[in-house]
Amino acid sequence: MKAPSLDRILLWRKAHIKDQQFMLLLAFVIGVLTAVAGLLLKWLIALIEDLLTKQFSITGANWLYLVYPVVGIFITGLFVRFIVRDDIGHGITKILYAIARKKSRIKGHNTWSSVVASGITIGFGGSVGAEAPIVLTGSAIGSNLGQLFRLDSKKMMLLVGCGAAGAVSGIFKAPIAGLVFTLEVLMIDFTLGSLLPLLVSCVTAAAVTFAVSGTGNIFEFHLVNAFAINRVPAYILLGIFCGLISLYFTRVMNWLEDQFRRLGSPWRRFLVASPILSVLIFLFPSLYGEGYSMISLLLNGQGPEDWNQVLEGSFFYAAPQLLLLYLAGIIIFKVFATTATNSGGGCGGTFAPSLFLGCVAGFLFASLWNMLSPLNPDISIFDMVPENNFSLLGMAGLMSGVMHAPLTGIFLIAELTGGYGLFLPLMIVAVCAYLTIIIFEPHSIYTMRLARKGELVTHNKDQAVLTLMSMDSVIERYEEQLHPDDDLGEIVRQISGSTRDIFPVVNTSGRLLAVLVLDNVRHVMFRTELYHSLHVRDLMTRYAARLKVGDPMDVVMAAFDRTQAWTLPVVDEEGIFIGFIRRSHVNATYRQMVADLSDE
Repeated sequence: MKAPSLDRILLWRKAHIKDQQFMLLLAFVIGVLTAVAGLLLKWLIALIEDLLTKQFSITGANWLYLVYPVVGIFITGLFVRFIVRDDIGHGITKILYAIARKKSRIKGHNTWSSVVASGITIGFGGSVGAEAPIVLTGSAIGSNLGQLFRLDSKKMMLLVGCGAAGAVSGIFKAPIAGLVFTLEVLMIDFTLGSLLPLLVSCVTAAAVTFAVSGTGNIFEFHLVNAFAINRVPAYILLGIFCGLISLYFTRVMNWLEDQFRRLGSPWRRFLVASPILSVLIFLFPSLYGEGYSMISLLLNGQGPEDWNQVLEGSFFYAAPQLLLLYLAGIIIFKVFATTATNSGGGCGGTFAPSLFLGCVAGFLFASLWNMLSPLNPDISIFDMVPENNFSLLGMAGLMSGVMHAPLTGIFLIAELTGGYGLFLPLMIVAVCAYLTIIIFEPHSIYTMRLARKGELVTHNKDQAVLTLMSMDSVIERYEEQLHPDDDLGEIVRQISGSTRDIFPVVNTSGRLLAVLVLDNVRHVMFRTELYHSLHVRDLMTRYAARLKVGDPMDVVMAAFDRTQAWTLPVVDEEGIFIGFIRRSHVNATYRQMVADLSDE
């Protein structure tokens, strides 16, 4: 009874609500649901963390730091393995893959599983962020609403974008950043008309969050020293510094993930990763959870007495003169803690680690700069710089570098902190960080795996359309097959019952050997005296190239361009014939997809 009821609802909707109005309504619903999901996740993290750590000592090390993170990723691993039964890591990469290869379809459990898993992981001390899981949750909400109402792939893509935008907007109270994130990081080129649903989702999510948690910024920041032109060299150097740290973070994380992946079994990864995480958090308690309390300290501290609170609960507490060494250690080991959390079975993203590292990097840079200032009192560019401001600027720099998203970094940090008075320095640092890392790494931490497989949608419209196209949609599958020993009579029989002009020649196992083109048979097909003396082997020709199932469409087009062929065969990994792809069919599909993406 449910299906007919849904059909009636869909028919009524099409008759009474225009598509554009319906998309705005769905964007509003998505904004509400993503904001609620973000609030629930933040509440869950705070509840668990408060229960576990409220009795901790601030004057010395706490041994339970060795236990809690292990317990957290163990529980999360059990939850994922036996309840979810699916991989829910690398949330934003999963969204990009769904857009490129799954027609924006995301599994239903992603609307809640990442909230539970990341809440447990981070609450128990996992050194990751809650933002990427909530972005996956928001995108999954959008995708599943689209699937429920049987929308086409273009509208599904827009709803996935609305979910991601609403998630960023809600969890950060940053509607502009949510919009920019979707356009810049998810790399979806929406038309002007499509921006309205994104705006509705962003504004709705932010409004719901404001209504529940207040209108204050996520991080309080009070600007004391405004922009000064003589600090521009320091801003540029900070951007380069952040770009290099971003490169270190990205490269080391990928290398560590590869090492953990080679361990094979999830339990082996847990046994190796969890001790690494717990020891690092024990030595550097600031690595516990998202690290937002430390960000607030560095942004708002008025001097060493405030900043030294960073050392509370660690071996360094009695040695405040080692603060900078402690911060340098955090920059080095944060990537180990983050990777160990996810590889050991936890669930979390790199949003918060990027903000955390950026804040530490900015503070450390400013502190070292100020140590050099007295050595160069006559050079104006070596004037003292405010550590608070540079902590904020560093956040934009790291986010720009790690995510390859300078606009997202600029607007997010401005909205997170209310630091609009430093908008120009934010731009300088974010752009310099981005320009630094792209020299060495052309893809972000989210996109590099997909880019290597040719599964990444980019802002290049031609490349984006090719990525969104699937080989399955253009393969012409054949039932007719010839064998080398078939005679001319069999060839004529198959030709007469078919409308095709090219036929595969296979062996007894179905492996492709060659092709038979109709033009090669025309001159003999009516000579009945040759029907039993002339065979396929005498008339077949070598194919110009062959394609494999799963080849990305840019590889397919490159093969057509290289060979100047009009038809190419497709085989599986073992060489078994699957079908043919025709250049004309690919071109027609390409033109239709361009029209679908551009039409409003």
